[in-house]
Amino acid sequence: MDFAKVIARIKAILTTPKTEWPVVATEPASVGGLYTGYIVIVAALPAIAHFIKSSLIGYSAFGMTVRSSFGGGITSLVLGYVLSLVLVYVMALIVNALAPSFGGQKDMTQALKVVAYSWTASWIAGIAVILPWIGWLIALAGAIYAIYLLYLGLPSTMKCPPEKAGGYTAVSVIIAVVLSWIIGLIVAGVVGTAMLGGAAMGGMHLGSSDSGNVSLDSNSALGKLAAMGQRAEQAGKDMDAAQKSGDSAAQSAAMGKMMGAMAGGGNVEALPPEQIKAFLPDSLGDLKRTNLSAQRNAAMGMQVSEADAEYAADNGRHIRLEVSDTGGAKGLVSLATAMAPEEEKQTEHGYEKTWSANGNLIHEQWDSESKYGEYGVLVGQRFSVKASGNVDSVDQLKQAVASVDLDKLAALKDAGVKAN
Repeated sequence: MDFAKVIARIKAILTTPKTEWPVVATEPASVGGLYTGYIVIVAALPAIAHFIKSSLIGYSAFGMTVRSSFGGGITSLVLGYVLSLVLVYVMALIVNALAPSFGGQKDMTQALKVVAYSWTASWIAGIAVILPWIGWLIALAGAIYAIYLLYLGLPSTMKCPPEKAGGYTAVSVIIAVVLSWIIGLIVAGVVGTAMLGGAAMGGMHLGSSDSGNVSLDSNSALGKLAAMGQRAEQAGKDMDAAQKSGDSAAQSAAMGKMMGAMAGGGNVEALPPEQIKAFLPDSLGDLKRTNLSAQRNAAMGMQVSEADAEYAADNGRHIRLEVSDTGGAKGLVSLATAMAPEEEKQTEHGYEKTWSANGNLIHEQWDSESKYGEYGVLVGQRFSVKASGNVDSVDQLKQAVASVDLDKLAALKDAGVKAN
């Protein structure tokens, strides 16, 4: 994958769309190539940003901060991301089918081009969800600009008369809004059920060379995205071959292989529930364990395991300790770790901060008035260990996390990884 080309296309389609669309229309391309070379990369950005906001930073209002559980956040990340990729393809099918009605020419590859490249504005602006207050305004502006890009792109890609592009765009956007609403309901329903059962870009280094290649820090967000695209390249070739064969089973298998390559760098089986449950101790000091549960679930074929325990003392102090294995989504978690912002804020009765140390993402929150806090660590860019509850000090939550053998967890970061 030519990552320099991806960056150049993003810049050109956003800043000079009128001259870029004719270039896009004449480029040789394939469905698989568009996915692996562009769509899976750019579409991942808002999904990761939403995960950072909902599960790591949280939504604050009226002095309260609400976060999704880590498991719920991962489920939302994976399911929302995969469904967004499906939505792009479905929208391309619709744009292609509508072409004759507006004087255009049917061409599935061109339809996927115009959908994917016009949605670039919305995907890039979607990263702003991390920002407080103004994030939604930026995301809304991106969505509006994406509609404008679609309007400009339809005449070049689908060969419709310019005077009919407005109607073509309007019908396409209405259908997209309805489909997006349906997908939102699906994600909300799945994530809500999962919860009942149980950060900003950094490190990017751009350098030029005679060949025009872009040099990326392999540990940065863009570096990890580049690696993801490279892993998915062969899967994209398989998808193209399956599409040409007309074999629906082969197409489904190829798409599944691509999802695995994108989300986890391969086929990853999460730890068995019994194995992850064993990391939770029988007690935390004078707090005795009152219940223990573990489960392994799959979202779109990608497994996630979770185990949690409740600990309580006679004086009312209690701690909930959770250990999660992101399994099949560990590639996306690695990206989230690279993109998560480091921040610290003070409140009237406490503080909240997020930072990275030794390659691990750490989140800490404490309220001295309610004596409630949270302390969590992402280990090996795969495992989450989090303690929360009402205790005397945040140090007890840190000790609870330390009671889990973090080094042993980190050593299991490649466990269950299977060759494709």
